[in-house]
Amino acid sequence: MKLSFQKSSLLNGINIVLKAVPAKTTMSILECILIDATGDDIKLTANDMELGIETTVEGSILERGRIAIEAKLFSEIIRRLPDSEVIVEVDDNLRVSITCEKADFKIAGKSAEEFSYLPTIEKEKYISVSQFTLKEIIRQTLFSIAPGDVNKLMTGELFEVHENELKVTSLDGHRISIRKVSLRDSYADQKVVVPGKTLSEISKILSGDSDKDVLIFFGRNHILFEFDQTLVVSRLIEGEYFRVDQMLSNDYETKMTINKKDFLDSIERSVLLVRENDKKPIILNLQDQILEMTLTSMMGTMKEEILVNKQGKDIMIAFNPKFLIDALRVIDDENVDIYMVNSKAPCFIRDEEGSYIYLILPVNFNRS
Repeated sequence: MKLSFQKSSLLNGINIVLKAVPAKTTMSILECILIDATGDDIKLTANDMELGIETTVEGSILERGRIAIEAKLFSEIIRRLPDSEVIVEVDDNLRVSITCEKADFKIAGKSAEEFSYLPTIEKEKYISVSQFTLKEIIRQTLFSIAPGDVNKLMTGELFEVHENELKVTSLDGHRISIRKVSLRDSYADQKVVVPGKTLSEISKILSGDSDKDVLIFFGRNHILFEFDQTLVVSRLIEGEYFRVDQMLSNDYETKMTINKKDFLDSIERSVLLVRENDKKPIILNLQDQILEMTLTSMMGTMKEEILVNKQGKDIMIAFNPKFLIDALRVIDDENVDIYMVNSKAPCFIRDEEGSYIYLILPVNFNRS
């Protein structure tokens, strides 16, 4: 095999598939990137058996073939080469030669026969959404998945398709994030749980261009995202997702409309007094049209007032400030509506159309 690339094209392709190379594995072949030039295109593939990425790279095929190369070493070599033409050549003994101007590397390759190709997904059930929309949905929901494997379903996001609406839900036991978007066409109903890791890596690859689409195909055990000459295949998380609709309510005793930036800035100032891993609540005391916010820690105290528009009863309620910050940062509206019942019930941050809903559980606090 002998291939020619511009360094920038090759490095971009490597960076895309590198996201599917596991940090630790007992199978050395999974630490490799597959270069496949047996067809008319040059394709790079990485696959950790849960997440697989394939992308087409611009280059010239001088001699056809395929080879698996240790991903980290290959990436570092290409990254440090001059911005010029790169030649990748493989001999009969699977020795890989990488040359660029006066630099010449020779490293060991692995047989492509050992490599696990991406699973084939039937392209029957699918939706189409713009890259911008998908990237925004992920940004506005991914922060509230649960870390680790306390509950596998909480480490993923529920994708629900009903006619011309896509609804994405995430939760971690303390909060729920929901985003709804209208699709250009109507599609068959779908309900799958996509790993958060997959969505995080896809978000990094997406250009965010509103004029470019992502095709999302739904298989029995896998989901496929297709965009920009790139395929991302992921296993789905099995199991029945939580019945989130039962946790949502339109009932409220207090509605507060507040300038989002003022509210967010104030909370971010308050957490200057909170050390990492030190859980101190921010107490919201809403009386008449004034919201008083207080936070007390070993480092000091903070108190601030903001004018708001209040409907209903006065209320005193406390939250983990991080949860409020996470939600407010991804809302693009100038003002936000916050609905509350009492100091023990969750609050809802949502717009009138229901395009976003953020549920946050309150925390206990000492009234003083």
